[in-house]
This record gives sequence, structure tokens and C-alpha cells, in this order.
Amino acid sequence: MLNDFFIKHPVFTLDEFKAFHVTGKNQSSRTAESALAYYCKTGKLQRLRRGLYAVIPTNADSVENFTPDFFLVASRLSKDAVLVHHTALEFHGRAYSVFNKFTYQTASANKLFPFYNYQFKAISVPAPLRKVKQANFGVINTEYKGLKVKVSSLERTMVDIFNRPIYSGSWEEIWRSLESVEFFDLDIVLEYVKLLDNATTTACVGFFLEQNKERLLVDNKYLDALRKRRPKQPHYFDRRQQQGKLFKDWNLLIPEEILNKSWEETQ
Repeated sequence: MLNDFFIKHPVFTLDEFKAFHVTGKNQSSRTAESALAYYCKTGKLQRLRRGLYAVIPTNADSVENFTPDFFLVASRLSKDAVLVHHTALEFHGRAYSVFNKFTYQTASANKLFPFYNYQFKAISVPAPLRKVKQANFGVINTEYKGLKVKVSSLERTMVDIFNRPIYSGSWEEIWRSLESVEFFDLDIVLEYVKLLDNATTTACVGFFLEQNKERLLVDNKYLDALRKRRPKQPHYFDRRQQQGKLFKDWNLLIPEEILNKSWEETQ
């Protein structure tokens, strides 16, 4: 029975194990904790942190050389964890590069969790979503390696990245990743932009869609709807930038790096 659980749960929480173990003939949660301690000692399990475990495959060289599936780890660092930003891009197979930092949304006050050379960053639910109780707007419940995982859709991920680009790397990384996506449901994009209610984010999304209008078959009605919600005064495309070229259509100061796609010059 336990082997069956381990096969179906390559990464699991203490609560998940207790839900399975404290049934039938197994009487107490203390028995479950003792079983976990035993299997950790014998090399069957690896304790990642308090309340979180990974099953070590029988063909693993050693505990030291074993690395668990990091999408599963991030998805179980809190009960409400949602893979977001660049981690969502990686999960969907759309990231240009692979990062060693994983981001997940949670309402919990989780601290940065380091694991060997990897980091797991908890990101709070955007305040406008909390206000209208829409924390899981655009969140997909999917199955991954036999387990349930929550991840932001490509539509929400794109908007989230322009809202908080700091979590997705350089603009080259962001642009190359998003340009690998063949389709966005623009009705969902527009609805999510309205929920966030951030003029700069709205304009950034609009600028990106306009730049990719032909490739993504963007109808003018979406650009017009976004344009109506642009900033009234010029805003920086990225709060981290010092200068840029003004695009009055979106009231955005766009970095030369993005306008010229300077990363393409180094190829």
C-alpha cells in the first residue's frame, strides 16, 4: 500500500501522506510521522523541508545526487500554490531559457526557500485580485506526473509578466519566450487586464500585442479596448529603466532594447 502511494506521489506533503496513512488499520498521525522518519533514514525518501518529501527512485545513484521534480516541489510549498510568471512559461514549454528560480503565487507568508542551487520564491496575490476575490482567475487545474498542479494560463502569465517583469528575467528572455506562443485568447487577456486595473500594465500588454498583431491575428477591437485604459500621462514601460522613446499611442516610454530587439544583433 505504501509503495503504491510513493509511486503515485513522487513529491508529497505531510498532510497528503496522513490523509492516505491514517485510515483503516493505521490509527494515528504519529504513526504516519514515524513511518516517514523511517523511510527517510533508509533512503527511500528525501525530506525537502518541514512537511514536504520527495520519493527517491530505486535507480538513483545516491540521495546527494538526486533532485526532485521542481514543478511538483513548487506546487506543494503551500496548499494554494499556483505556478506563475517565468515558472508558468517553463511549465507550458514556452520559456526561452531554464531558470533555477521557481515562482509560485500564494496567500501564505512563505519565505524564500533555497534548495541546493535552486530557489523557490513565493509571490503574493495581486491586491486588485484579492479585493474582488479573484485570486485564481486564469488559473488552470491540470495533472502533471499523476498529481494535481495549479498553473496560470498563458493569457494570465503574459499579463502578469508585464505587470511584474522582475520575476521573468531580461527583456530578451521575456520577449523571446512570449513570441514563442502561437495563440492567446484575447477575451481572457482583456478581462484579466480589467481586473488588475493598472494603466501601465494595460498599455504594455497593448504595445506587445500591437507589435505582434499579424502573427497573433489581433483584431483592432482589442487594441482599441486596451488603448482606452492606457495612462493619461507618459509612463515608463519598465520602472527599472532610465530613458526610452515615447509612443504616444500608448503613452509609454519604450526602452531602445525592446524597440530594436538589440539581442538579435548579437546572433
